[in-house]
Amino acid sequence: MINVKDEVYAALTSEEMQEITENVSDGYPKEWAVLPAIEYTEEDNSVYEWTSEGEEKSHLLYRVDIWNNTSTSQAALAVDKALSALGLRRKQCNDVEDPTGLKHKVMRYEGIIDVNSRFVYNN
Repeated sequence: MINVKDEVYAALTSEEMQEITENVSDGYPKEWAVLPAIEYTEEDNSVYEWTSEGEEKSHLLYRVDIWNNTSTSQAALAVDKALSALGLRRKQCNDVEDPTGLKHKVMRYEGIIDVNSRFVYNN
């Protein structure tokens, strides 16, 4: 297993993403006055391949939730660009009904990372 959560956070809070929102967290958004709100969650970071020398590759799965009072499309495109630059591939993108009336989009990203070289393979 390798920690890439800091890299995901850096990508989601990059200068380009700051033009979309500053409300990015790894927990349920606490600030609803600043929209869009983006939450990212590491759903899986497990050993993908073992060798006689030890762990070689890890499987990564990230979930990104976007909430906005209007369309989530601009934020979704920016998130996609930011995470794709890390080598993660979008596997799912769905609009979800939200009881608050906000627009809510859920995106999932996946990748296989070589622990030694930090190279991400896309499935």
